[in-house]
Amino acid sequence: MDIKGLTIKKIHHGLVKKEFSSKELTSEFFDFIKKEDGKINAFLSLAENRAMKQSELVDKNIADGKGPGILGGIPMAIKDNILIEGLHCTAASKILKDYKASYNATVINKLNDAGAIFLGKTNMDEFAMGSSTENSAFKITHNPHDLERVPGGSSGGSAAAVASEMAIAALGSDTGGSIRQPAALCGTVGLKPTYGAVSRYGVMAMASSLDQIGPFTKNVEDAALLLKTLSGQDIMDATSAPVKFGDDLLNPKIEDIKKLKVGIPEEYFVEGLDKNVADKINEVVKDLEKLGIKTKKISLPHTKYALSCYYIIMPAEVSANLSRFDGIRYGHREKADNLIDLYKKNRELGFGPESKRRILLGTFVLSSGYYDAYYGRAQKVRALIKQDFDEAFKDVDVILTPVTPTPAFKIGEKADDPLAMYLSDIFTIPVNLAGVPAVSIPVKNNKGLPIGFQLIGKHFREADILGIGQFYEKLYN
Repeated sequence: MDIKGLTIKKIHHGLVKKEFSSKELTSEFFDFIKKEDGKINAFLSLAENRAMKQSELVDKNIADGKGPGILGGIPMAIKDNILIEGLHCTAASKILKDYKASYNATVINKLNDAGAIFLGKTNMDEFAMGSSTENSAFKITHNPHDLERVPGGSSGGSAAAVASEMAIAALGSDTGGSIRQPAALCGTVGLKPTYGAVSRYGVMAMASSLDQIGPFTKNVEDAALLLKTLSGQDIMDATSAPVKFGDDLLNPKIEDIKKLKVGIPEEYFVEGLDKNVADKINEVVKDLEKLGIKTKKISLPHTKYALSCYYIIMPAEVSANLSRFDGIRYGHREKADNLIDLYKKNRELGFGPESKRRILLGTFVLSSGYYDAYYGRAQKVRALIKQDFDEAFKDVDVILTPVTPTPAFKIGEKADDPLAMYLSDIFTIPVNLAGVPAVSIPVKNNKGLPIGFQLIGKHFREADILGIGQFYEKLYN
């Protein structure tokens, strides 16, 4: 069977009509992965035996008249910082190369209950630190649209798996753009929900006040379907919110969409933005106006401080969260003569250069005498950035921006220049600092490398950005 072009709804209808079985579908995906992934390197590990058993259960439920639900039998890829009981979970780091998860993340339990199929774990930047998936300890993932270019990061493996059709959908984590940026570079949809909309329990923490889990999909409707399943309060995550999304998430009405006003912030169209990216974003604005949506120029004045603010707050939280990885309680352990040498060897040999850089930076900004000067001041700037969004959302309902300054860059091009790499996330970071939802959607009618545009919404108003996205896609269907 031809698995290309399939979506969640197409698979659901095929299973219901018994055009194919879940087992047949899953087997086809593994055959395709084994054929294609040697050149892309999207996966770190496969879970074929487990997936085939999952597919057999889906088929049994169909035979017994118990389903499937909308996600039943859907082949998915999971970023390798999300725990699946019994499977390796390395966060693409040597320090966890032998670690197997002892429990499921909440998002995995929800997908299990929905009948989704887990094909395997995807490559990423080590502990989600990076914008290109070049910081993995095990392999470099390639962009399916040009194998000489990066897929973005840190969730590059998940984006590449969906873009190359080796998975129908995938999960990633987004701390400063790690879902939206690779989605834009690989030409997929990538959703970062409102902070707290999706439980983080069972996801390896990078920066706890910024991290959020979200899906990669082939279209906006599939992202909405997954969000509906993944969202909700979790007693295991104190930061999760009691959110319940309504029918407008999946069935938006054009009359409601036309009532929305879209803001275009002048600070996102500055020097350094690739001309082709800017031109394509302007075409998207015209397309939205064709739908009857009004647009307005707005200002987010503290955007220029977002990158500096983020690279103080995030490393500070990284240094705290990664202190637990000492090679003693779990993960890889080096041989040493005493406890101090054991700590030193485990962390020196276990962590890669980027992880060490951020741990050191974070430890510095939290140290005595520097806490108020750096971390305390960054938190004040973060409050101003959030205030910018609050003020803007008094006049508009949604904000439209580029996702990345340029299309995908070549592998190795920015590897030796951390600052240039950090600038890849300049348009996505403010969203995480403010905790609002955002989605990256591929620009249609585009030749060459993929370009994404970003829709940013009010807290827990994913229905607005996903609704606009669904009607935008219909213009080209």
